[in-house]
Amino acid sequence: MIIYNVTVKIQYGVHRDWLDWMQNKHIAEVMATGMFLSHRLCRLIDPVDKDGFTYAIQYFAKDINKIKRYQEVYAERLQKDHQQNFGGQYVAFRTLLKVVE
Repeated sequence: MIIYNVTVKIQYGVHRDWLDWMQNKHIAEVMATGMFLSHRLCRLIDPVDKDGFTYAIQYFAKDINKIKRYQEVYAERLQKDHQQNFGGQYVAFRTLLKVVE
C-alpha cells in the first residue's frame, strides 16, 4: 500500500471555504480517477500556526503504478483547479509513503 500525502497550509480567512470545497468537490474528483482505494483528511493540531491551518490529505493506492498514473494523467488538472480557487492563499507539498506493517 502506498500513500500519496498532500500537505496543505491554508490561510485562516479562507479556511472554511477551502475545507468545504475539499470535502464536497476536490477529494471526490481525486477519488473518481479510480487510482485510489480510500482517503483520509487530517488536520494538524500541534504545533498551532499563527498563519493558518495545516491539513494532510492522504490517498491510499494499491501500488506505485497507480500513483504514477494519477500524476501523469490527472494531477495537473486537479492541482490547477485548486490553484484557480485558492491561489496565493495556501502552500502545498506532496510526499509518497509506503505502509509498513
